Amino acid sequence: MSTAINPIPDGYHTLTPYLIVKDAAAALAFYRQAFGAGEVMRLNMPEGGIAHAEFTIGDSHFMISDEYANGPVAAPETLGGSTVKLHLYVPDADAAFAQALAAGAKETMPLADQFWGDRMGSLVDPFGHHWLIASHVEDVDPGEFQSRMEAFFAANAACGHEL
Repeated sequence: MSTAINPIPDGYHTLTPYLIVKDAAAALAFYRQAFGAGEVMRLNMPEGGIAHAEFTIGDSHFMISDEYANGPVAAPETLGGSTVKLHLYVPDADAAFAQALAAGAKETMPLADQFWGDRMGSLVDPFGHHWLIASHVEDVDPGEFQSRMEAFFAANAACGHEL
């Protein structure tokens, strides 16, 4: 009797980010140091570089590869930036943020308690990908989000800060 194949492999979620970088081996080493990533598998290209690799951060799988010279996708460095941010929930945002900075990430927004109930900051990794590092610190009633957001924008405008 045959066993049915699960259309979503065990351990994976419905959505899996796939990152393209200029140096996937260095990126994997950075993600290991910065976020405690574990490498699941790696397929090396015959001419060098990584054709495909998979790693985990916490309970989430990621896929990664080097950009292909004539391929349809490119690394953020090649494109001049990225339009995607990766949101990473961790038990201790302050410790995780400090660890990522020590590994070589650059802060783009300092850690702060946010109006929606997270302590969150933003950084960019050495490969051009943007990360939001957060810990949930307050359960906010969804009915309060709009008024809290308006107060946040008003306070920033009063201080002359643009968002």
